[in-house]
Amino acid sequence: MSNSYDKSAVLAVLDEILELELAGVIRYTHYSLMIFGNSRIPIVKWFKEQALESLDHAHRVGELITHLDGHPSLGIGALLETHKHSIVDILRESLEHEKGGVNCYKKLHDLVKDKSILLEEYARQMIVEEEMHIGEVAKMLRNPADMKD
Repeated sequence: MSNSYDKSAVLAVLDEILELELAGVIRYTHYSLMIFGNSRIPIVKWFKEQALESLDHAHRVGELITHLDGHPSLGIGALLETHKHSIVDILRESLEHEKGGVNCYKKLHDLVKDKSILLEEYARQMIVEEEMHIGEVAKMLRNPADMKD
């Protein structure tokens, strides 16, 4: 295992991840405020947990950036307001956000594979977490009536 990864490219992807996670904090907080209906309470709780997790992810990636002598971005990733606030619409937007996160972490993994155990393991762990989120959201979008016995 060599340590010959492109540090500037890695830092650029880490900054992209930081901005995406910070956007997640805002996005999930907004979603938690826009949930209405009889199933509101557990869904609001779930979105608040997602916002806190995104903040934790932002801290973790920021620590890696400074570990590599980088300067964490003050930017925030794209925040799209569709003005669609049904639970299904919000979950679909959440699903797309999570897929974007997986893509960023895979991009990082590709840059550091077999070059940095620290960064490769970080990327792998985050891919697992984000793919689990995708699975959770996909399950929430399923209609129980469509389930096969």
